[in-house]
Amino acid sequence: MANISIAIYCMMAASLLPFVWMWVAKIAGGFRASDNANPRAFLANTTGLAARANAAQANSFETLPIFLAAVLMAEYMVVPPAVVNKLAIAYVVLRVLYGLAYLGNWSSLRSVLWTISFACPILLFVLAARVG
Repeated sequence: MANISIAIYCMMAASLLPFVWMWVAKIAGGFRASDNANPRAFLANTTGLAARANAAQANSFETLPIFLAAVLMAEYMVVPPAVVNKLAIAYVVLRVLYGLAYLGNWSSLRSVLWTISFACPILLFVLAARVG
């Protein structure tokens, strides 16, 4: 049971990660309490680091459902927990690195990290299909 909880913690971490980039975007953009009336407009008008952090937030939300579904499917189909955990951990670590590459404006590294991180849930789906 403890083995499966690692993947669950990774699901929680991946779910919270977009909010980290959101806070970076808001802090870097000079978010004020009055901006809370329309925070999306505020973030849409940011530039530089704040805009890159906002983009990292958006992309993190975009890939999240695929990761969550892949982990759940892999667990449902009884892919070995050690494999699920390793791929879940890899996804989270790679997504953190991806966000940092986005903040650092390292577009080539960011693309490589996105591709490798996206391979993790795809591999989980493939493994689940093979078990089934």
